[in-house]
Amino acid sequence: MKPRDPEEPDPVAAGVTLAAEAAVLEARLCVLREALGAVDARIEAVSDALRRLRRTESPLGRP
Repeated sequence: MKPRDPEEPDPVAAGVTLAAEAAVLEARLCVLREALGAVDARIEAVSDALRRLRRTESPLGRP
């Protein structure tokens, strides 16, 4: 087996690097999904509050 040229990319190192990057991206995806879930829940809560406010408004109080 001939020695590896230092100028050639190391496929093993590239594989390890790509696997590490994939793990970081998967973790970030989980964080983003959780954040989206929190935003969705907040939107739902605000929508519910607005619906309740509209139901309790006095018809005479409207312009």
